[in-house]
Amino acid sequence: MTDIHWEDAFCGEGNNCFRIGTDDHGNGYVALLGQEDNPLTDTHEALRNLIRDIKSGKADHLL
Repeated sequence: MTDIHWEDAFCGEGNNCFRIGTDDHGNGYVALLGQEDNPLTDTHEALRNLIRDIKSGKADHLL
């Protein structure tokens, strides 16, 4: 498995905590806090845009 470099957890209201990670190949990962062994993967840029939309309130229903 690829070494994933995880950022600190981001927690919304309640128990909605997730982490964003990247690997040395430019892939991005998102996982629920504590479930980093089974992440969602896509390009780093695609996941970055998703997280920006969530943080700005455009996609808060995803949390």
